[in-house]
Amino acid sequence: MRTIPAPSALVGWRKSSYSNGEGAACIEVADGTPDAVLVRDSKNPTGPTLAFRADEWACFLTAVKSREFAS
Repeated sequence: MRTIPAPSALVGWRKSSYSNGEGAACIEVADGTPDAVLVRDSKNPTGPTLAFRADEWACFLTAVKSREFAS
C-alpha cells in the first residue's frame, strides 16, 4: 500500500474543464500524485477529498466524455 499526500500539502489543484462557468458545480483535480488522482469540491477546498486509481479515473472520464451520465 502506498501513501497518498495530504490534500492540503498539494499545490497543483486545477479546476475541471467539465465544471460549469457559474461556479456552482466545480470540481478540482490534483496533479502530481503518482499513485492516485485526487478530486475535491472547489467551493470547499478543506473538505473531503476523493482518491481514485489512475485506471478508475480514466474509465470515469471516458464515461463523462461519451455522455453516459447525461439525463
